[in-house]
Amino acid sequence: MASTQKFKSNGEAPPMFENKFLNRLTQTHIATPIVIFFVYAIGLLYYTETATEVSPVAVIGLFLLGTLGFTFAEYFIHRWVYHPPHGASEGYKEMTYNLHGFHHDYPKDKKRLAMPPIAAIAISTLLLFLFEFILGDYAFAYLAGFVVGYAMYLVVHYMVHMYPPPKNFLKALWINHALHHYSEDEVLFGVSQPLWDYVFGTMHKSERDKQQAIEIVR
Repeated sequence: MASTQKFKSNGEAPPMFENKFLNRLTQTHIATPIVIFFVYAIGLLYYTETATEVSPVAVIGLFLLGTLGFTFAEYFIHRWVYHPPHGASEGYKEMTYNLHGFHHDYPKDKKRLAMPPIAAIAISTLLLFLFEFILGDYAFAYLAGFVVGYAMYLVVHYMVHMYPPPKNFLKALWINHALHHYSEDEVLFGVSQPLWDYVFGTMHKSERDKQQAIEIVR
């Protein structure tokens, strides 16, 4: 279970585990998974082009559908897996704390803003088998879009925690995530975009909360 110490001045959180090896597995430089998944996506698209008969138009459509599919997975996991429901068991709460609650306590720890590469690669490999079983040759282009969606999510998540907001329409992403972290953690589960928050009615509840978030990100 995580330590209750306050984070250091540079935002780094205390160790999650006493075992140094296990603790190191929970940390990653943000560039590592981003590069891994862009390269993985290129490989998947190359394989689709050279080893299947899927048309270029279908590849583009499947890629975009995969990216959209990731945005839903992002919302679903963040809302219904990472945030335990009322009445959840203590074991489940501890698991979700290690997966996500720790990040809420130490949001400026830049080494824990992405899933560790070992876990991410294992999950993406399982998804490859699952999607191939369901979609056949269409799976590779779909998964390419899915993992690019994840890579772009990582870019946005890192930026909203580590950089001041831009003075354009993208500032809304900073405000939304500040609301989720510092005002109401039962709203705004989409990080890379608010699409599914609109669909499922989990946008911010009041203008007062929005103004509070604006003050936080300034």
